[in-house]
Amino acid sequence: MIALLQRVTEGRVEVNGAVVGQIGAGLLVLLAVERMDTGTQADRMVDRLLGYRVFEDPAGRMNLSLVDTGGSLLLVPQFTLAADTTKGMRPSFTAAAAPDLGLSLFDHVVRRARATLGDRVATGRFGANMQVSLTNDGPVTFWLRNAVEVAGA
Repeated sequence: MIALLQRVTEGRVEVNGAVVGQIGAGLLVLLAVERMDTGTQADRMVDRLLGYRVFEDPAGRMNLSLVDTGGSLLLVPQFTLAADTTKGMRPSFTAAAAPDLGLSLFDHVVRRARATLGDRVATGRFGANMQVSLTNDGPVTFWLRNAVEVAGA
């Protein structure tokens, strides 16, 4: 599972001109599910997203998490983060999860995040052509990956 986490002062997702998800200060996360991912990777990703310390404390250090600050979370499904771009001039999406698995694990992440943050979680729409707007705060952007561990590797 891959997440591109961005600290924002605001974020919004539109589908066909209608706003489907919107937040104020918090994190906008583009989330990709890989084909070998399971609920274990999804659970770990939620823990990391909610607990990752990317907000400044009174001393100006990144020591506070989303939970600490009371911020919001905008989760946006984006399978293209799972692309293999190591060869040629066209990305390969063989590592991306099939749509049914992708939707299932994206929904799992949303449910788990809402269990902690409640209505401070907004989402994009899985499988839709979305327009994503944000004001990146900092800018602060991190790439997180929870890879499936292969026995014997």
